[in-house]
Amino acid sequence: MLILGLILLLLGIFLHVSILYTIGIILLIVGAVFWILGSVGRPIAGRRYWY
Repeated sequence: MLILGLILLLLGIFLHVSILYTIGIILLIVGAVFWILGSVGRPIAGRRYWY
């Protein structure tokens, strides 16, 4: 999710498409939250691992 967010963010910046820029930022934030919660071992929505 982090990589997809970064790709969309960069595409939004280079192509000047604001919706890609916004979605990229949202995916980066959500991916970072999932990564932090997963690294401390906290289950997310009843699942310990997200593949």
